[in-house]
Amino acid sequence: MIALQDITEVYFIGIGGIGMSAVARYFNENDVRVTGYDKTATTLTSALEEEGMAIHFGEANVGLVPQPHPGLLVVFTPAIPNDFAELELVRNGDYILLKRSEILGIISRGMECVAIAGTHGKTTTTTITTHLMSEAGLEPNAFLGGISRNFNTNFIGGDSDYVVVEADEYDRSFLQLDPSVAVILSADPDHLDIYGDHATMMEDGFRAFARRVRSGGQLLVRHEIADQFADIDQVLFSTFGIGTGDFSAQNIHVKNGAFHFDLHEPDGHIVPELRTELPGRHNVENAVAACAVTRLCGGAEADIRRGLKSFRGIGRRFDKVYDDGELIIIDDYAHHPTELNAAIDAARELFPGKKISGVFQPHLFSRTQDFAPGFAESLDQLDEAILIPIYPARELPMPGVTSRLIFDRMKSDNKRLLTDRKMVTWAKELRSGVLLLLGAGDIQVLIGEITEYHKNRNKNG
Repeated sequence: MIALQDITEVYFIGIGGIGMSAVARYFNENDVRVTGYDKTATTLTSALEEEGMAIHFGEANVGLVPQPHPGLLVVFTPAIPNDFAELELVRNGDYILLKRSEILGIISRGMECVAIAGTHGKTTTTTITTHLMSEAGLEPNAFLGGISRNFNTNFIGGDSDYVVVEADEYDRSFLQLDPSVAVILSADPDHLDIYGDHATMMEDGFRAFARRVRSGGQLLVRHEIADQFADIDQVLFSTFGIGTGDFSAQNIHVKNGAFHFDLHEPDGHIVPELRTELPGRHNVENAVAACAVTRLCGGAEADIRRGLKSFRGIGRRFDKVYDDGELIIIDDYAHHPTELNAAIDAARELFPGKKISGVFQPHLFSRTQDFAPGFAESLDQLDEAILIPIYPARELPMPGVTSRLIFDRMKSDNKRLLTDRKMVTWAKELRSGVLLLLGAGDIQVLIGEITEYHKNRNKNG
């Protein structure tokens, strides 16, 4: 196994992924040569290139993979197909090859790791926690699953032993971590292509992750699922929630477009009238978890108050990308029924009386097959629903699994099944209401075209 101090060059296969790019930035900021491949150029890969990383795109090009040498590490993401030519070359050659999760585990080992897990809310909570800890002077390092609007990046190089990471349950990635502080936000069924069933996901996934917390470390679990982790021993166990839990949000109310709440702490102390502009009560709960972590790490009351108020959000997490007073466009990464419900509920709460339309791009054939009824039920809450083709990511097509699997289960009379291009045409014709653009695939490329059209239309009258 290669030691971090011996690495002089890292080649990333799939460098443009949000998790991969954060690790690439870590090495780049530590003066290690970084190169890589990705399928298509994006705003994020352009930023990486501007930071000095050399990236090629399109089909595999084995001629651009660096020749093996003692200081070379190759990192790949499981989103890359196993038969991808560059990956096959490295596997069959004299290379040191690691998954992103493995190198993240190596980086975080020996540091005070704050690991935030959950089927929903990881990115938001990880980013809020990083911001609050920074405001508290704790100067954390952080690997984020989204672009923080406060830091304008997904990697923060801090000046302390703290490292805040998003602990991903996919492919059991979070079992590479040995956290000092672990948070479990949720554990709904997901990634059943990896785990098989929910019971296995709980035991071999989330409970196994909880058992990796260092002896004497902190395990913080959402109150509603706490009983599934209460037997984890040799840790300091606490809960959080809305209206209940050791750390809890009480007296929640909306004032001047923001949520206000009192934070009740385990010792009976109350931090009154905290304010957050994050949309939806689910984000109040995420904020409580972030406040709890910061307090457990020594942050002061004034720090969390100031930090929550100044938190500006994350790209692709209920991200208002256009608002002309009549038409509002929201970009959201939601790709699970629970996340769709949260986004739609937040839109209803924030924009009462407005028509709520939504475009959903399902992510993965397997997830579409597993959760088609749940997706249909969620999308039926929209005033108008548009489904576009599935984004396959790492998967090959599955017989009979298309977006129609969801569409045919929907009860709404106002639903359409459109190609990507026809959806863009439809979205350009909108003039009022709220448009939610939902999904974890390449829908973000289409979002840019839609928002630019409306900005130019508005500018040109």
